[in-house]
Amino acid sequence: MIRLASVTKSYGHKRAVDGLTLDIRAGEIFGFIGPNGAGKTTTIKMIVGLLQPDAGVVTVDGVDVVREPITAKRSMAYVPDTPDIYERLSGMQFINFVADAYAVPEDLRRERITALAGTFDLAAALSDPIESYSHGMRQKVVLISALVHAPRVWVLDEPLVGLDPEAAFELKKMMREHAEAGLTVFFSTHILEVAEKLCDRVGIIAQGKLVACGTLDELRTSADSTLETTFLDLVDR
Repeated sequence: MIRLASVTKSYGHKRAVDGLTLDIRAGEIFGFIGPNGAGKTTTIKMIVGLLQPDAGVVTVDGVDVVREPITAKRSMAYVPDTPDIYERLSGMQFINFVADAYAVPEDLRRERITALAGTFDLAAALSDPIESYSHGMRQKVVLISALVHAPRVWVLDEPLVGLDPEAAFELKKMMREHAEAGLTVFFSTHILEVAEKLCDRVGIIAQGKLVACGTLDELRTSADSTLETTFLDLVDR
């Protein structure tokens, strides 16, 4: 569902992503973890088409993201690491703006917005301007707008940051249901306990390079290792 083949991206003399190769399968939640500055967000921006790689190929659902960006983006949800959205719009106006971009029919969008707003307990605030929203409420609007076109591939950059416990629980449940339906969730997180409990596989990136990839059992450095101790051991090495 997501494939990166020898992908490289530099900023000046700094190589942010260095020859990264990854295959993310249908039907799995894939966690992408690494220290600050490791290249996680740069990788995600190349997957969703916000950045072009200097070398290598990125495909999503079989489509080359650089050669056919519109087709590739139609199958994706993207939640960035910061919910920077149009503050003068109401929550509903912003969601409809995104739904228009994806040509979601009126009846379907109404049904999906109602369901998602109910799940994230945001229905009562959708008519309010976004500038009045807390960080968590903005994150919920971004999530609803990202999912309103029912994408096959979810690409989520730190999606749980700012969410209240109930909303975080609901999102994790939705992620699992999405994977169980044979679709794909790719997400980055610094909350290793969440990744350990939720992910089918994990990729660890450090200094732009993939240092490990697999299930937790495959990555363990000792019989009683947690993802946290495994991560620290691999990154330190």
